Amino acid sequence: MTDIARAAGCSQATVSFVLNNSPGIRLSQQTRDRVIEAARSLGYSPPVFSALRPAVTPFEGLDGVIGFAVDQLATSPEAVVAIEGARQASWNAGNVLLVAQTMGDAVMEPRAIQALTRRGISALIYMTIFTREITAPDFLYGLDIPVILLNCYTADYAFPAVVPSEIAGGQSATRHLIGHGHRRIATITGEPWMQAAQDRLKGYRRALATADIPFDPELVVEGDWSASAGYAATVKLLALKDRPTAIFCQNDRTAIGCYEALKEAGLHIPQDISVVGYDDEEIARHLFPPLTTSILPHLAMGQWAIEQLETPLTPGHGRYPITKLECPLVERESVGKVPAQSR
Repeated sequence: MTDIARAAGCSQATVSFVLNNSPGIRLSQQTRDRVIEAARSLGYSPPVFSALRPAVTPFEGLDGVIGFAVDQLATSPEAVVAIEGARQASWNAGNVLLVAQTMGDAVMEPRAIQALTRRGISALIYMTIFTREITAPDFLYGLDIPVILLNCYTADYAFPAVVPSEIAGGQSATRHLIGHGHRRIATITGEPWMQAAQDRLKGYRRALATADIPFDPELVVEGDWSASAGYAATVKLLALKDRPTAIFCQNDRTAIGCYEALKEAGLHIPQDISVVGYDDEEIARHLFPPLTTSILPHLAMGQWAIEQLETPLTPGHGRYPITKLECPLVERESVGKVPAQSR
């Protein structure tokens, strides 16, 4: 998928969604065609799965078992972090966590959930790797156990749900730069069809508006969450007649490319230009200088999901609010005051 993403000029996540024909994802036909053509040109073809599957053999004897179903585990670390949060909270209460990857497949997902329920799970956490509104599959409504949605939600509020507070996170990151005197602040977004990219951009715009800084569309460059896109976007921003004094990269991988472009241009961080990331991936603290970024609260979200099970929930009944958890800013050394020559 990495090879195809590079050839198609998109993210690995987009490749995964196209090749798996994931439901509920709004992608242009042009993007889909580009990914498929790139896959074909590289000699790849969709995997063929056998219609014959081994029968599921239930086992007995476990008490306090919680199921965790997630559409994708391999594209980013967030799912693993959320699972770890749920595991910590589960083990603290003496419960066991069983995990299934479903790929959002219309045929295999219900079979995976059924396999979990046959093992006597007392509750189900249902997670999507990308934050979004979903149309919950019918089988979720039919379960006779509590269901918690993690990183997704439904329009009918039928299940307790938790998501990151992305708008507030984008606002906090931008406000941090404003607090250091920056007014010419650029941002490199993720792919615009993703809700996280939309909400982080909303937060950026709100912070500017609150500080009476006019929004300049020239300072917003679309990326695809990758380091290469961060590099290309930064080169574009540096070519502006009035270049920015700070750049808000909407994820840490984008910031890696941004760092490379700035250093190639002979600029120093943060003396010449400040940079903020998002996600707080492990690499953020090892960049030079260490990257100021925001924490995606997936660990806390996994813990929150387990904690909800302490309150009796009636499956399929009631309306539940969407809980939004804060994306705290981690201040490191990549942000400084506006250079004197830029004031």
